[in-house]
Amino acid sequence: MPSTLDDKLVIAISSRALFDLSESHQVYEQDGLDAYSRYQIAREEEPLAPGEAFPLVQKLLRLNQRLVGESCVEVVLLSRNSADTGLRVFNSIQHYELDIGRAAFCGGESPWRYVNAFGCQLFLSNEAQDVRYALDCGVAAATLVSRKGGSSDNDQLRFAFDGDAVVFSDEAERVYKTEGLEAFTASEIAAAKQPLGGGPFKPFLAALHRLQQAFPPSEAPIRTALVTARSAPAHERVIRTLRAWDIRIDESIFLGGLNKTEFLRAYQADVFFDDQQTHCESASPHIATGHVPHGVANN
Repeated sequence: MPSTLDDKLVIAISSRALFDLSESHQVYEQDGLDAYSRYQIAREEEPLAPGEAFPLVQKLLRLNQRLVGESCVEVVLLSRNSADTGLRVFNSIQHYELDIGRAAFCGGESPWRYVNAFGCQLFLSNEAQDVRYALDCGVAAATLVSRKGGSSDNDQLRFAFDGDAVVFSDEAERVYKTEGLEAFTASEIAAAKQPLGGGPFKPFLAALHRLQQAFPPSEAPIRTALVTARSAPAHERVIRTLRAWDIRIDESIFLGGLNKTEFLRAYQADVFFDDQQTHCESASPHIATGHVPHGVANN
């Protein structure tokens, strides 16, 4: 029987998100592809420095050590490098003893088309256009916009999500953008018992929830938080939606428009996903941050 990745949490990550390729990328932009190839081949035995998603990947792969005899997480490398220039990337993976064996090196082409083929639930990249393509394919995806990685000291992995246009659809946010706060509040009160539609990160959140259930609640190595600008009375529809989906969120923080950054730091988020550029810019100096280019705020 061929190997499959069924029943695993599968994360796709670009080589520039996993490792710091800023110097070599600058060579590519200034001097072209041939110079870039020579640069990488000449240094293929030199390990690359960790990138902003490196601590997150370390923690994800560590989850496999918690379930004895069972691998629950797969990280797949998707890269615009060729296999030739990508050898330095794979050598760096081996140097840091990361359990990553599957990869697609696309020779300058966008790797997004392999996201569904690998069965990925999340795609992280520095290329915004690749992220948009992945979202169009129905896969949760985010552009990493920070230069700050999370901490790998604590084994617990902490995800933080914005609500509207990320976990939920942007239907309520459209009302807010077009008609204002008062109309948004009235609409949410009227629809309080009607579940919101799912956003691009709903399947990923559901996959995390399934993985959490493999552990006793007090020992779960994954923790999730909803960090939303909503406040009462617009909170009720959110709570009832998650209940209808049968998805557990460990912490729900309703900020009523307050800046999210200090709350994300207090929560000790490893990574934060938001559709609003302003929220991402505020959080990115402190927390690994993924911009989700989805919904009315990104039209």
